[in-house]
Amino acid sequence: MINQKKKLHGSEIFAIVVGAIIGMGSFMLPGAKFLDQAGVINTTIGLFIGTMTIVVIERSYRFMMSQNINEGGEFSYTKMFLGKKHSFVVGWYLFLAYLSLIPLNALAMPIVVNYIFPDILNFGYLYTIANDPVFLGEILVSTAVILIFMAINLVGVKNTGKVQRVIIYFLLISIFIITVGTLATADFTAFNVNYVESYQFDFGAVMKIIAVTPFLFIGFDAIPQLVNDIDVSKRKASTISIVALLFGMMVYIILNFLTGLYYAPSEAVALDWALGSGVLANLGQLGFLILVIALACAVVGGINGFMVCSTKLIGAMAKEEILPKSFAGLNKHGVAKNTIYFVSIVGIITCFFGREVVVWIVDMCSFGAAVAYFYVCLITATKGVKKSDKIFGWIGVAMSCGIALMLLLPMSPAHLSTPPLIFLSLWTIIGAIFGFILFKKPNNTKPKQT
Repeated sequence: MINQKKKLHGSEIFAIVVGAIIGMGSFMLPGAKFLDQAGVINTTIGLFIGTMTIVVIERSYRFMMSQNINEGGEFSYTKMFLGKKHSFVVGWYLFLAYLSLIPLNALAMPIVVNYIFPDILNFGYLYTIANDPVFLGEILVSTAVILIFMAINLVGVKNTGKVQRVIIYFLLISIFIITVGTLATADFTAFNVNYVESYQFDFGAVMKIIAVTPFLFIGFDAIPQLVNDIDVSKRKASTISIVALLFGMMVYIILNFLTGLYYAPSEAVALDWALGSGVLANLGQLGFLILVIALACAVVGGINGFMVCSTKLIGAMAKEEILPKSFAGLNKHGVAKNTIYFVSIVGIITCFFGREVVVWIVDMCSFGAAVAYFYVCLITATKGVKKSDKIFGWIGVAMSCGIALMLLLPMSPAHLSTPPLIFLSLWTIIGAIFGFILFKKPNNTKPKQT
């Protein structure tokens, strides 16, 4: 048992959730995706609708939290009511989503270092995958970051929460300073020409942003994963989750707006890091250093947050004998050390595939999240006692199906590209084979009777 004194307080829970939501994507996607595909206003509309969709789905998560679930969040909830087979489906897709987001953030750290010291890590060329050169120097930095947070997580969730809280404080202060500096120096005339005077509502562009929000905000479900480690009421924990979601939405909107103040869409997409280039050109080295601190905090905060989520999910799956029992063993600090080692090793190995391949895998995360949302909302809709729980549950079911269809249907403007679809198909096939072998032997897979 973890001692009560070692449990997470409200500010630490908030920091872990925000850290999982605000990762490298909030700094990179404005230039790489948002401005080019949807501009400023349509991106804002898409982010708002997408966030409200997740907020509605969170109502089902609130009911889930009231059911005395164990660690593992959506996995444990599904196991409780629908049995092992359905919980395996949920765990299988969340497993991929959580694990892939660790190397994605880790591979962003070399970008930070190379911006401070240009090309210093471009040594030890290994190979090129999908037109992305892989250098030993970059892998070493990514590996070092993962190992640091492996060590932090091995000494207990309370220490993880303390570290995360400091990281998020630095992140928020840095973003505030950059926002003030940009607003004071920006050319609003060019912004009006690029994004306001020429604005047209584009439903397809808005859909593209809505479809990616499950990936952007997948970290909001960190609280159910930490259910045995929180020192606040379930209702307060749910409120913290919603506040973190809204906060994350505002950060994405603000950083996209700031990037738009610096560049037109065609200019932004042509740069490796549009926001960084704009800050460096307009706010100088000091402003750029502050932005780099913010990005570094977002990156390590994301690694830390998803390492926590991965550990809890895998530990829960191990307790149910879906994964090897050894993953569930706790050390003297009350953490599953073998799970942390496994998550770290997988993260390090994945870094060797380069950013492009990892991005393909991450593109599947929205579908995996939609699967988890579907199950949580379906169970809430069918098992909820209050009429409001049932209503929000069925709305969440419809929204989850809508997200999945937007990603899979060829005619959808938000459909996945070919490489992510191939990876998703392979992961589904592997899961089906693994599941068939796992459940071939007679065992108790009956759900909880209610």
